[in-house]
Amino acid sequence: MKIVIRVDSSVSLGTGHVMRCLTLANYLKKEGIFSLFLCKDEPGNLISEIRMKGFEVLVLNYQGEFNQNSDALETLNYLEKLNVNMIIVDHYGIDRTWESQIRRSVQKIFIIDDLANRQHDCDYLLDQNYYKHYFTRYQLLVPKDCRLLLGPSHLILREEFYKLEHRDRRNSLQRLLIFYGGSDPTNETLKAINAITLIDLEKIVVDVVTGSANLNNEIIKQRCLDKGFNYHCQIDYLATLMNNADLSLGAGGVTMWERCYIGLPSIVTIVADNQINSTNDVEEYGAIINLGYYLHVTEKVILNQVLNVISQPNSLRKYSRKAKELIRINKQEKHPVVQAIMEGIS
Repeated sequence: MKIVIRVDSSVSLGTGHVMRCLTLANYLKKEGIFSLFLCKDEPGNLISEIRMKGFEVLVLNYQGEFNQNSDALETLNYLEKLNVNMIIVDHYGIDRTWESQIRRSVQKIFIIDDLANRQHDCDYLLDQNYYKHYFTRYQLLVPKDCRLLLGPSHLILREEFYKLEHRDRRNSLQRLLIFYGGSDPTNETLKAINAITLIDLEKIVVDVVTGSANLNNEIIKQRCLDKGFNYHCQIDYLATLMNNADLSLGAGGVTMWERCYIGLPSIVTIVADNQINSTNDVEEYGAIINLGYYLHVTEKVILNQVLNVISQPNSLRKYSRKAKELIRINKQEKHPVVQAIMEGIS
């Protein structure tokens, strides 16, 4: 069995899509399904990271910005040389225009999306995010026979999350985690560091996490050294840090769902337009503290919210309970996304 995964990453795109696809590829590998990646060579990409994880990467080299027709043409050049059972696409720039062109060269098309803002020509669609009306969002956007995999029960988590024994949350802030994604293009990490340095941190351990694509890593590393914070870059033990923390400062998107699963209370900044609806809906559910869009989130806003949590320690357990309630996955069974893919290519 052979699957191609079409996904990109860059300084501006972030790394969540690639990390999600790597997790899925690892689960499929355990089932004897071979995956290879197809990526455009963008500045700040994670192609070397994918290869380090043991997966082959085919590189799209057409010039200029992403273009669906150019992308589909070069993708077809690769697919016609391969015997592919399915192509998995995790890319906001791709829609029915691209998919209809490559359909003749693959048996099944599997789309990962969360925007619900464009039409798809696909056989499967996965949207693992929580929205108030997630069951109806794609009704007019996919073929009638498309199989929909919707909601947090389909969340793709790295194996490290399933292996953890979730601890009960403390009623006090003793450990704080700062992580705004692998690239953090809006530089929220430094903003958060500057904010919390105005708090008495004598009894609080601070862990700051960045990815290799973060252009401000050297500055962040030095600030952590100056302030006595723990600095972690491109790590594989994020789940452990989340489990140990009492509160997190982070972005919406993939890591928000990871924090919810593990029951980590979090103060969330929306750093991209595609995070607006889901973050607002999760806030309404009561699972997070939402600061809003990053352009309006100042150091003072972050500081005041952290001080508010410190002054109301009982709120930590409340947010933890609501977060875990939102995402319930039976980790004893085969992941539903893996099961659907296996059924689709059998």
